[in-house]
Amino acid sequence: MPRTTRCRLGLAALLAFFAALPATSATPQVVIYRCTDASGALTVQNDEPCPKGSRQERTVVQPPPAMPTYVPRAEPVPPPTRAEAATAAATATAPPAQPRPTLPAPAAIADADRLPPPPIYRCNTPDNDSYISEAAEPKPRCVRLQTVGHDGDPNRGAGAACEMTYDQCERIPDGAACDGWRQRGREIESSWRYARGDDRRPLQQEFSRVATILADTSCGVPAG
Repeated sequence: MPRTTRCRLGLAALLAFFAALPATSATPQVVIYRCTDASGALTVQNDEPCPKGSRQERTVVQPPPAMPTYVPRAEPVPPPTRAEAATAAATATAPPAQPRPTLPAPAAIADADRLPPPPIYRCNTPDNDSYISEAAEPKPRCVRLQTVGHDGDPNRGAGAACEMTYDQCERIPDGAACDGWRQRGREIESSWRYARGDDRRPLQQEFSRVATILADTSCGVPAG
């Protein structure tokens, strides 16, 4: 093998050595000496000067720069939808749900002696909301009106005004009265489970009263 070939292999091996070093290591400089003796033979050696009497070429090899550490890019988190934001806000502000109160024991009444439940009504608000009521004529509600200034500008309205409105109610037929009372119980239960402080106790008592009506009337007769 010619000596010049050995020279090329030495340089290739040196480059491979640098490539195999860890990216974070601080590699020092390496000095390459090319030595030509009196007969013209060429040798290459690392960090060792040429022998006396040889022609010397000195080359300083810089190590390759450290490769940057790869940091995966965090995927952007999409903003919550309006429904998700509303649910999170309601969950954060709502008090913890309360356990169901102990219900009174049902009365010992024969099925034949049970009376039908009291009348129950389905009511609709001016906003087209529906609910169950025990009153045929619920109390009126004051719906706020927008006030305007003398020039008709709503931004210059003074004071507050409202209009008294009444919900429209109709009696639930006798055949569906028990279902109406059950819905009434569910509506009250939903209210007291998330009620705060002093509002909880009256709603629990109201729920117990509705539960008694369902248990002691014909609504409590098992379906046959």
